[in-house]
Amino acid sequence: MARPDKAAAVAELADQFRSSNAAVLTEYRGLTVAQLKTLRRSLGDDAQYAVVKNTLTKIAANEAGISTLDDLFNGPTAVAFISGDPVTSAKGLRDFAKDNPNLVIKGGVLDGKALSADEIKKLADLESREVLLSKLAGAFKGKQSQAASLFQALPSKFVRTAEALRAKKAEQGGAE
Repeated sequence: MARPDKAAAVAELADQFRSSNAAVLTEYRGLTVAQLKTLRRSLGDDAQYAVVKNTLTKIAANEAGISTLDDLFNGPTAVAFISGDPVTSAKGLRDFAKDNPNLVIKGGVLDGKALSADEIKKLADLESREVLLSKLAGAFKGKQSQAASLFQALPSKFVRTAEALRAKKAEQGGAE
C-alpha cells in the first residue's frame, strides 16, 4: 500500500498536469541551486519549475491521462508546469539552456499533445500570443479598409460611366 505522503505527492502532481496548458521535462544534472533559482525566475509568473521523482511523476502523468512522456522519466528530471503562454516559458527555457548547457530539454506536452525537444525549441521561436493577435488584427483591418475602398469605388464608377454615356448620347443626338 502506498504511503500517504507519496499518494499526496502523486495527487498534487496529477493536478498540476491537469491544470497546466503545457509541461516541459528537463534534465538539470550539473546545475547549481543558484542556477535553478535563476531558471525559475526566467520562466516568469505563469510557470512553476519543480524537481520531481521520476516514479511518482510518471504515475501522476498517467493518472492525468498523459502517457506519452513515460520514456522521458530517466535521470534527474524537473518539470516546468506552464499555466500561461507556453511560448514565453519555452523561450525562457531555450535561452537559459543556451547559457547553461547542463540544462537539457527532454520533451513535453502541450494541450495533451506530446512534443519533442525540437518542437519545444520551435515553439520558443514563435512570437508571443499578443504579437500574433495584433498582427492578425492588423491584417483584418487592412482587408476591411480595402473592402471599404472597393465598395466606395463602385458607386462613383457607376456615376462616371452613366455620365459618360449620357454625354455620348447627347453628343450623338446633337450631331443628327
